[in-house]
Amino acid sequence: MQLPIYDTKGNAVGALEVSDLLFGVPMRTSVVHQALVRQLANARQGTSNTKTRAMVSGGGIKPRPQKHSGKSRQGSIRSPQWRHGGVVFGPHPRSYHQRMPKKMRRLAIRCLFSDKAQGDRITILQTLDLAAPKTSDMKDILQALNVSTSVLVVTPQKNDNVVLSARNLQRVKTLPAGDISVGDLVNHDRLVMTVDAVRIAESLWAKAPGKSGDAGSEGEA
Repeated sequence: MQLPIYDTKGNAVGALEVSDLLFGVPMRTSVVHQALVRQLANARQGTSNTKTRAMVSGGGIKPRPQKHSGKSRQGSIRSPQWRHGGVVFGPHPRSYHQRMPKKMRRLAIRCLFSDKAQGDRITILQTLDLAAPKTSDMKDILQALNVSTSVLVVTPQKNDNVVLSARNLQRVKTLPAGDISVGDLVNHDRLVMTVDAVRIAESLWAKAPGKSGDAGSEGEA
């Protein structure tokens, strides 16, 4: 598969041969869904906690006589039906961690990259080098590329000038190529990558199935 390469002015300057293992995979919605649910679940701290009636202080005495008061029978003011009483079936600290085979995690990433390419929602930049952090420069670049929706800008490594130039723009996120996750690809409509970033992504996720030596952050994708 070949994808056009653009400069920062929006002019086509060539074509890039990309791997079909990363950009030519059919969509597997169930795998992508499972990978996204796993990522969101693993991001949860699991520290929510409530007190049961055994943990709430007070309530050591029966609030009123059992009979002859004309009121309901109560054994403790810390029962769940009382204000400041214990909580029934409330949350307690737990782990929400989910496991998912590495091949399925890698497949989810490939499906989303391919979906962007097949839907004409990926733009390849020759380079993205900004002399200084300036929001207007990044805005001009995105306008030249006809980007009007949420966009994920991917560079080979963290580029401070790119990060600072884009952080005040709404619906724009910047990431190094090795940190792309399923959530990032799902939550952003457009994908803007440099040529070097594409090559890094291919080295991480476009290896033939069963090939050893896989590395990178796809383990948390």
